[in-house]
Amino acid sequence: MEQIIFPSPLTKGDKIAIISPASHILPEYVDGACQAIAQMGFQPVVSTHCKGQCGGYSGTIEQRLADFLEALHNPEVKAILCSRGGYGVVHLLEYLSADDIAENAKWLIGFSDISALHAAMVASGVASIHASMAKHLTQFGVDDEATVALFNILQGKLPTYQTPSHAFNKPGTATGTLTGGNMAVLCGLLDTEFDLLSRGDILFIEDVGEEVYKIERMLYNLRLSGVLPMIKGLIVGRFTDYRNPDGNGDSMEQMVKRMVEPYDIPVAFDFPVGHVDENMPLIEGAQVTLTVADTVTLQFHA
Repeated sequence: MEQIIFPSPLTKGDKIAIISPASHILPEYVDGACQAIAQMGFQPVVSTHCKGQCGGYSGTIEQRLADFLEALHNPEVKAILCSRGGYGVVHLLEYLSADDIAENAKWLIGFSDISALHAAMVASGVASIHASMAKHLTQFGVDDEATVALFNILQGKLPTYQTPSHAFNKPGTATGTLTGGNMAVLCGLLDTEFDLLSRGDILFIEDVGEEVYKIERMLYNLRLSGVLPMIKGLIVGRFTDYRNPDGNGDSMEQMVKRMVEPYDIPVAFDFPVGHVDENMPLIEGAQVTLTVADTVTLQFHA
């Protein structure tokens, strides 16, 4: 991957815009996120349609796009927090300009369906933060480990994570570009200009509500398209809300273990990322070193 832009670190008092580029959100979660942002010493800015509703979305495509572009172009806004995922970001992608994003580089925060916006950011050469959103900030507050890590990243402090070993881990060390996110969202963008999965050397994956066979299908897509054979390491996040084991007898972890067996790469299972309370922020497009040994270490590099 070409050199990626890290947006400028925030300083206390900077503005953080909250947008809803996909599904509509309960207004109290936006209010709670505003309180958390203020408690951390920053100024929340709620976009025009952030609390809106248009069917299942927060607004029309034009309204959601306008909110994103307004936050992107506002020089006083230093970071953009997506209020939630759901569905709808894909509606915006064809209207985004890579040059525009790069010229106005700032941190974008979110996960789940926001993986599609991360794909647009990284395709434009700008790093972004896969992290929890408004509901998490509201329910867990500013002392939560994941929230503290997020605001540290925003202020220029790169994390190093250590997690326990897992029986299915494959030991090894790899250094490369980290990309990934929600499997279903990102597999829908394969072979497009927003193909995030093919841009990284070290992948992380997670999903919610997808059965084992559906994730297996996606992994076969990555295998047959040449993505899996080319990566240097794999971080298997948390998969939630599915039948475990499925009708064929596989747990999610057993299936993933089988799918990656042919590859001589480090693999870390049960990493704290996904639709879970412990959703540690990961920087899309960053250089990292993944070490899988007695413990798992993920180190981010400047």
